[in-house]
Amino acid sequence: MSCDRKCVMKPLYAMDRRGFLRVGGGGVAGCFVGSSRVAAAKQDALPGRGQAKSVLLVLLSGGPSQLDMWDPKPQAPAEVRGEFSTISTKIPGVAVCEHLPLLAQQSDRWAIMRTLAHREHNHLLATHVALTGRPTPLPRGGSDLDRVESRSDFPNFASALDFVRPRNDGIPSGVSLPNYYIEGPLTWPGQHAGFLGAKHDPWQIQGDPNADDFRMQALSMRDGITPARLASRRELLDRLNQGATLAGEADAFRDQQEIAYRLLTSGRVVEAFEIGREPEEVRQRYGRNKFGQSLLLARRLVEVGVPIVQATMGIVQTWDTHVDNWGRLKNTLLPQLDQGLAALMDDLSASGLLDQTLVIVMGEFGRTPKISTLPGQTIPGRDHWAHAYSGLFAGAGVQGGQVIGQTDEQAAYPITRSWSPADICSTVFNALDVDSDVAIIDPLQRPHYLLNGQVIAPLYSGREG
Repeated sequence: MSCDRKCVMKPLYAMDRRGFLRVGGGGVAGCFVGSSRVAAAKQDALPGRGQAKSVLLVLLSGGPSQLDMWDPKPQAPAEVRGEFSTISTKIPGVAVCEHLPLLAQQSDRWAIMRTLAHREHNHLLATHVALTGRPTPLPRGGSDLDRVESRSDFPNFASALDFVRPRNDGIPSGVSLPNYYIEGPLTWPGQHAGFLGAKHDPWQIQGDPNADDFRMQALSMRDGITPARLASRRELLDRLNQGATLAGEADAFRDQQEIAYRLLTSGRVVEAFEIGREPEEVRQRYGRNKFGQSLLLARRLVEVGVPIVQATMGIVQTWDTHVDNWGRLKNTLLPQLDQGLAALMDDLSASGLLDQTLVIVMGEFGRTPKISTLPGQTIPGRDHWAHAYSGLFAGAGVQGGQVIGQTDEQAAYPITRSWSPADICSTVFNALDVDSDVAIIDPLQRPHYLLNGQVIAPLYSGREG
């Protein structure tokens, strides 16, 4: 294999052809490409390099409407502009939806990106793109069932980081909460480590942090199991495994045992999940709902040093507003988002953590400019739209109080430069101080550089071009 950047090959596994074929769809590729001093020196000049210790991704699954949130078009025809009015922000001449009053007053902390774009209008394909920065691997298939989660997928941000920068301090590289994206037979791709293997999957939280009985059972020891007794069991297991050669699922299970042990013995992580320690006044500020408390829990995970935290607002299609777009936004989604994000930003700013935490708020795509009504329905909404959509960025050197990008009069297409999920991916890894020539090798022995797009420089410079 050759590459166009100076690189160092670091072998992880040796396998024969049969072994390679066996893991080709679900195992770890053979190596990753390490960074060189030359490339690292050049990388120092990239804006935002190494300014984040953590990245907090707030994922609005289903596709939030850019027109009804961050990129309103009040002068457009009624069938485009929708039902909401706008309010002014702290950014001169910039307005947002009337149902985001708290965030409008915090706009000096945010960079509003209005020209995110890619080509996938299907939820599953677009989610993989959003969470990995890469297209869904072939075969694409002709139905959603052909696009479900697979070990041939690319790894998401947290998994790739764990692979190239593994930790041994009991702090997971990634935590995703409060639910996994599954709907019937469909499991959304992009949520795990893909071809890197289960060892590098993010830690997944399943539960409602707003529930009175919420506790992270995976991080709780059974009655009668003391830390000393756990250590004794671990020592016995190590003796039994000494010299043993495991493969396939057995090896993956041992990896999971190791991860679980480190988490169980990490007091900082266990305490982070004890959300009940927060004063009730703080919990009320975030909103006593699943999303608000998920953001509060995400803040606690950032505080203990988890590098990548993903907090989702709702299940897989919460923001998929084909029907009753304005009712759902006005009555539930926007008030909870506005309250929870405002509280999060207040706390991160007050503690100083905002200076070292890159916060990103986005969906997998946006909504169509033209209002439509589905067959058999009477309440209108908007359909899927990936040609132009909006996101929010803050913290870790990002200049707040700015709008990046401009769309046409219907928020349908960018009229200035567009930015892709690959660019977001590069911005994330650059912020976390990953060198530009670090790559992972897929099962077909092809290198994939983690910084596979362009770092979004205007986030840091405050100017485009």
